[in-house]
Amino acid sequence: MISTVKRFFDKHIKSSSVNTDNVPDHSLQIATAALLIEMMRADTELSVEEQKKISETIRTKFQMTDTETAEVLQLAEEKIWKSTGYFEFTSLLNKRLSHEQKIKVVEHLWEVAFADAILDKHEEYMVRKIAGLIHVSHKDFIETKLRVKKSLTPN
Repeated sequence: MISTVKRFFDKHIKSSSVNTDNVPDHSLQIATAALLIEMMRADTELSVEEQKKISETIRTKFQMTDTETAEVLQLAEEKIWKSTGYFEFTSLLNKRLSHEQKIKVVEHLWEVAFADAILDKHEEYMVRKIAGLIHVSHKDFIETKLRVKKSLTPN
Protein backbone atom coordinates (compact mmCIF):
# COMPACT_ATOMS: atom_id res chain seq x y z
CA MET A 1 0.00 0.00 0.00
CA ILE A 2 2.70 2.49 0.97
CA SER A 3 4.73 1.64 -2.12
CA THR A 4 1.66 2.31 -4.29
CA VAL A 5 1.19 5.74 -2.74
CA LYS A 6 4.92 6.48 -3.12
CA ARG A 7 4.83 5.51 -6.81
CA PHE A 8 1.82 7.77 -7.33
CA PHE A 9 3.59 10.77 -5.79
CA ASP A 10 6.82 10.00 -7.64
CA LYS A 11 4.92 9.87 -10.91
CA HIS A 12 2.55 12.82 -10.47
CA ILE A 13 4.13 15.24 -8.03
CA LYS A 14 7.33 17.06 -8.93
CA SER A 15 9.66 17.81 -6.07
CA SER A 16 10.83 21.39 -5.72
CA SER A 17 14.36 20.03 -5.48
CA VAL A 18 14.30 18.62 -9.01
CA ASN A 19 17.58 19.25 -10.81
CA THR A 20 16.81 21.78 -13.53
CA ASP A 21 19.76 20.61 -15.60
CA ASN A 22 17.56 17.68 -16.59
CA VAL A 23 14.78 19.89 -17.92
CA PRO A 24 14.23 18.85 -21.53
CA ASP A 25 15.15 21.32 -24.25
CA HIS A 26 11.56 21.38 -25.47
CA SER A 27 10.65 23.10 -22.19
CA LEU A 28 12.98 25.95 -23.14
CA GLN A 29 11.45 26.07 -26.59
CA ILE A 30 7.95 26.23 -25.16
CA ALA A 31 8.91 28.87 -22.57
CA THR A 32 10.54 31.05 -25.23
CA ALA A 33 7.58 30.63 -27.58
CA ALA A 34 5.14 31.47 -24.78
CA LEU A 35 6.92 34.74 -24.01
CA LEU A 36 6.99 35.67 -27.70
CA ILE A 37 3.27 34.92 -28.02
CA GLU A 38 2.53 37.03 -24.95
CA MET A 39 4.64 39.79 -26.51
CA MET A 40 2.47 39.66 -29.62
CA ARG A 41 -0.66 40.00 -27.48
CA ALA A 42 0.66 42.95 -25.46
CA ASP A 43 -0.93 45.56 -27.71
CA THR A 44 -4.16 43.53 -28.18
CA GLU A 45 -3.63 43.69 -31.95
CA LEU A 46 -2.63 40.32 -33.40
CA SER A 47 -0.85 41.19 -36.62
CA VAL A 48 0.12 38.73 -39.31
CA GLU A 49 3.64 40.20 -39.29
CA GLU A 50 4.05 39.45 -35.59
CA GLN A 51 2.74 35.90 -36.01
CA LYS A 52 5.14 35.29 -38.90
CA LYS A 53 8.04 36.72 -36.89
CA ILE A 54 7.31 34.39 -33.97
CA SER A 55 7.14 31.33 -36.23
CA GLU A 56 10.33 32.35 -38.03
CA THR A 57 12.15 33.00 -34.75
CA ILE A 58 11.18 29.67 -33.19
CA ARG A 59 11.96 27.76 -36.40
CA THR A 60 15.41 29.28 -36.87
CA LYS A 61 16.43 29.59 -33.20
CA PHE A 62 15.69 25.94 -32.49
CA GLN A 63 16.33 24.61 -36.03
CA MET A 64 12.86 23.13 -36.48
CA THR A 65 10.65 22.14 -39.36
CA ASP A 66 7.41 24.01 -39.99
CA THR A 67 5.47 21.14 -38.41
CA GLU A 68 7.66 21.10 -35.29
CA THR A 69 7.35 24.88 -35.03
CA ALA A 70 3.55 24.68 -35.21
CA GLU A 71 3.55 21.99 -32.51
CA VAL A 72 5.75 24.06 -30.17
CA LEU A 73 3.55 27.12 -30.70
CA GLN A 74 0.44 25.05 -29.96
CA LEU A 75 2.03 23.66 -26.77
CA ALA A 76 3.07 27.18 -25.78
CA GLU A 77 -0.52 28.40 -26.23
CA GLU A 78 -1.72 25.58 -23.97
CA LYS A 79 0.92 26.42 -21.34
CA ILE A 80 -0.06 30.10 -21.44
CA TRP A 81 -3.69 29.17 -20.91
CA LYS A 82 -2.78 27.08 -17.83
CA SER A 83 -0.20 29.44 -16.35
CA THR A 84 -0.88 32.12 -13.78
CA GLY A 85 1.88 34.45 -14.94
CA TYR A 86 5.30 34.66 -16.50
CA PHE A 87 7.22 33.09 -13.62
CA GLU A 88 6.86 29.57 -15.01
CA PHE A 89 8.56 30.68 -18.21
CA THR A 90 11.08 33.22 -16.93
CA SER A 91 12.31 31.04 -14.06
CA LEU A 92 13.15 28.28 -16.51
CA LEU A 93 15.06 30.72 -18.72
CA ASN A 94 16.89 32.06 -15.66
CA LYS A 95 18.00 28.58 -14.66
CA ARG A 96 19.03 27.38 -18.09
CA LEU A 97 20.27 30.33 -20.16
CA SER A 98 23.49 32.31 -20.04
CA HIS A 99 23.34 36.10 -19.82
CA GLU A 100 24.06 36.36 -23.57
CA GLN A 101 21.22 33.96 -24.36
CA LYS A 102 18.85 36.01 -22.21
CA ILE A 103 19.83 39.13 -24.14
CA LYS A 104 19.04 37.19 -27.33
CA VAL A 105 15.55 36.43 -25.94
CA VAL A 106 15.07 40.16 -25.30
CA GLU A 107 16.22 40.81 -28.87
CA HIS A 108 13.58 38.39 -30.16
CA LEU A 109 10.95 40.15 -28.05
CA TRP A 110 11.93 43.47 -29.64
CA GLU A 111 11.77 41.90 -33.11
CA VAL A 112 8.20 40.78 -32.44
CA ALA A 113 7.31 44.20 -31.02
CA PHE A 114 8.69 45.96 -34.11
CA ALA A 115 7.35 43.37 -36.60
CA ASP A 116 4.25 45.40 -37.44
CA ALA A 117 6.32 48.63 -37.65
CA ILE A 118 4.44 50.11 -34.69
CA LEU A 119 5.90 50.05 -31.19
CA ASP A 120 3.01 50.26 -28.75
CA LYS A 121 3.62 51.44 -25.17
CA HIS A 122 2.25 48.12 -23.91
CA GLU A 123 4.78 46.24 -26.02
CA GLU A 124 7.64 48.30 -24.65
CA TYR A 125 6.38 47.72 -21.12
CA MET A 126 6.18 43.99 -21.78
CA VAL A 127 9.76 43.78 -23.04
CA ARG A 128 10.93 45.82 -20.04
CA LYS A 129 9.03 43.55 -17.65
CA ILE A 130 10.35 40.30 -19.12
CA ALA A 131 13.88 41.71 -19.36
CA GLY A 132 13.70 42.48 -15.65
CA LEU A 133 12.33 39.04 -14.81
CA ILE A 134 15.21 37.33 -16.64
CA HIS A 135 17.76 39.69 -15.10
CA VAL A 136 18.77 41.62 -18.21
CA SER A 137 20.08 45.05 -17.23
CA HIS A 138 18.42 48.27 -18.36
CA LYS A 139 21.56 49.09 -20.34
CA ASP A 140 21.31 45.80 -22.28
CA PHE A 141 17.56 46.32 -22.66
CA ILE A 142 18.12 49.74 -24.31
CA GLU A 143 21.11 48.62 -26.41
CA THR A 144 19.12 45.67 -27.72
CA LYS A 145 16.15 47.89 -28.56
CA LEU A 146 18.35 50.32 -30.49
CA ARG A 147 20.16 47.51 -32.30
CA VAL A 148 16.90 45.88 -33.43
CA LYS A 149 15.38 49.23 -34.41
CA LYS A 150 18.48 50.11 -36.44
CA SER A 151 18.46 46.74 -38.21
CA LEU A 152 14.89 47.39 -39.36
CA THR A 153 15.41 50.88 -40.76
CA PRO A 154 16.37 51.03 -44.43
CA ASN A 155 19.72 52.64 -45.22
